[in-house]
Amino acid sequence: MQSDSALEIKSKQPHLQTSIFAIMSALANRENAINLSQGFPDFQCHPQLIEFFHHHLQQGHNQYAPMPGVPVLRERIAEKVAFLYGSVYNPENEITITCGATAALYTAITTVIHPADEVIVFEPWYDAYIPMIEYSGGKAISLPMEMPDFKIDWSLVKKSITPKTRAIILNSPNNPAGVMLRDDDIDQLKKIVKDTTLILISDEVYEHVIFDNLKHHSLSSFPELARRSFVISSFGKTFHATGWKVGYCLAPREMMREFQKMHQFVTFSVNTPAQYAYADFMTDKNNYLAVSDFYQKKRDLFVDSVKDSRFIIKKCSGTYFQLLDYSKISDENDLDFTQRLTREYKIAAIPTSVFFKKQYNHKIVRLCFAKKDETLKKAGDILCRI
Repeated sequence: MQSDSALEIKSKQPHLQTSIFAIMSALANRENAINLSQGFPDFQCHPQLIEFFHHHLQQGHNQYAPMPGVPVLRERIAEKVAFLYGSVYNPENEITITCGATAALYTAITTVIHPADEVIVFEPWYDAYIPMIEYSGGKAISLPMEMPDFKIDWSLVKKSITPKTRAIILNSPNNPAGVMLRDDDIDQLKKIVKDTTLILISDEVYEHVIFDNLKHHSLSSFPELARRSFVISSFGKTFHATGWKVGYCLAPREMMREFQKMHQFVTFSVNTPAQYAYADFMTDKNNYLAVSDFYQKKRDLFVDSVKDSRFIIKKCSGTYFQLLDYSKISDENDLDFTQRLTREYKIAAIPTSVFFKKQYNHKIVRLCFAKKDETLKKAGDILCRI
């Protein structure tokens, strides 16, 4: 059906195109390729978690949950955060369950960003940040991390702060780079925000996907940072159930009050039986403590499967994404390379230039290793033949 030209919508984001994730997944489907482009598992979540979900369906937990989330799940989150990070959040008024982490990010950004406000983001960034900032009338100040190790240049951050700067968005472990905030990063961040009114939005959805005995530095664990932070995480990433779309946000009471004003009109409430199921599942701490080891085995398997290829393997300290440098293979830009990779070799990946404002071509692609072992081995065999 063709719309009447008089009814055409004036786009608020005319430059936005179809997501690269949708493009590459569609191409993977058409080419019957192994889809390592989108970040979701091709295996089932824990059978006990499914049993808990089914149990709560049968128990009649099928109506609206309370707007902030079911109390027992908020209590479990408070217990987990206290156990892991030594942080105390009141489940009554400092924790909100959201429809996935993306909804939490949108709500936090919309809550604090006014027209003409500036928000510092770091490249490479999760692709939702900038559209969310711009929908709120803000301006994203995109700062590239230093290559080849994706380190934050804190002197550049300091120079980029102006009277218009309202917030800084951090993502650790970082998607797609696989790097994490270090002790020095935290020290520098503390110095920069001290004596300011800057808000921090901390995207920590891969907090449990950490490798090599490294420590995740949640902003919730540093009081001087926590008091100005929205800390966001994801059950879908942690428990292999991305389709359930359940995440959460932590923030001090006054900030959370404003967050919930927006949250109630974004989703109001979130999947009720899933919330109860997660609450039951979290009574066993091992269900989240074992996640890092689970994914490290997959990372190691995938890295081992491509070690004899012509790709250069980039270090991955967290997330379930592996970066591969193809500069020894082709001079193509990364979009052309990933499309040819999909069509000719039946492996779908993501070109990392889409995570940069200026579309830099570093000749690096991102592949997801949250897949069955046989999928990773098959993909590795193909990549070694290129």
